[in-house]
Amino acid sequence: MKIGAVRGMRDILPEETPLWQKLEAEIRAAFALYGYREIRTPLVEEAGLFARGVGQATDLVHKEMYVFPDKKGLTLALRPEATASVVRAYIEHGLYAKGGVAKLYYFGPMFRYEKPQKGRSRQFHQYGVEALGSLDPALDAEVIDLAGYLMERLGLPREGLFLRINSIGCKEDRARYREALRDFFTPRAEELCADCRRRLSENPLRILDCKRGGCQPAIRAAPKSTDFLCAECRAHFQEVLAHLDRLGTPYELDHTLVRGLDYYTRTVFELASRDLGAQDALLGGGRYDDLAELLGGPPTPGVGFAGGMERLVLVLRDRAELELAGKLDVYVIPIGEEQEVKRAAVWAASQLRRAGLAVDVEYLGRSVRKATQVASRVARHALFLGPDELAQGVAKLKDLSSGEERPLKLENLGAAFQQKVRARG
Repeated sequence: MKIGAVRGMRDILPEETPLWQKLEAEIRAAFALYGYREIRTPLVEEAGLFARGVGQATDLVHKEMYVFPDKKGLTLALRPEATASVVRAYIEHGLYAKGGVAKLYYFGPMFRYEKPQKGRSRQFHQYGVEALGSLDPALDAEVIDLAGYLMERLGLPREGLFLRINSIGCKEDRARYREALRDFFTPRAEELCADCRRRLSENPLRILDCKRGGCQPAIRAAPKSTDFLCAECRAHFQEVLAHLDRLGTPYELDHTLVRGLDYYTRTVFELASRDLGAQDALLGGGRYDDLAELLGGPPTPGVGFAGGMERLVLVLRDRAELELAGKLDVYVIPIGEEQEVKRAAVWAASQLRRAGLAVDVEYLGRSVRKATQVASRVARHALFLGPDELAQGVAKLKDLSSGEERPLKLENLGAAFQQKVRARG
């Protein structure tokens, strides 16, 4: 019986990985420009980390986490998101004691048991940033600016993107807002789906996350979070918007935007693409000023965002700006069956690789014609080696785009190749 991949956990094949590698390199470069350094956290955490940090009433914890006991009965979870893990590491390793703002970024797989669909899998990959240690609204704006710069760097035109933003205030503001939502939705409970009726008693903010069409009229008519902000939170939000105006970053105020995790405070935002349809968010984030204290650390404000690699790949894979040849520099083709020729081909490949070139060898004994056809698909140049070439101390180099051929001395082969290519270019 053939065993396939687990549903919702897909293989990323060699034809796709060059784009993933290109995106990862561009993301790392963008994050570095803004002063972020990489942190790598475990795939497995105590399940309580997410129940406490993300919120027991969230769909993520309530329905989507992969939870299991270890051999000693400790309840563990495959990480469904990274912010709680990063903050846990920040506390556990005393990064707060170093002073200043800790700017951290991450890459890696996350796991959520939800219905697989376009751009969404049960194992998915996220990139993100976390800036811990400052309540300054300028930091909110910088994080949003980084998100926009990253998309521009990846070749997404600004006109195809839009920023949704809102403020849900501090915990006191949210307590007042939750009661207002409960008062509003209770007489309309019959208009809500079963999940939202459950959320009404557990945490009515989560109703605003619902994407079901039947709930939308009530959600659109619901009270706005910005009407419940204290003076300090209102001033913070206005300053964030002022920074965005100064940066020339257009935005849309979305009063239904609360994000799906309970740790968010004050600023929340999503950067979306007009190319993605209904599920249009490329990345999202906001402030989480109470999370560190909630997880047992010192009071530490924080702000960040996370984005899905699968969504980026969907949007970018057909764009000319990120087309990747993914080709080898050289495909070495031995001519004939003589072992000395085959040994010379392997030696030549080794020399070229040591010169920093990507090289493969024809190992299947195909004819020169068929091997050259293969080479034209996978490489920029073919290098032919036969008894006659060996006797002359040369190989024949063919540019597979122009068809131009020229001899190449086997002595100092890597340097000879680079010299020939530079002379041609």
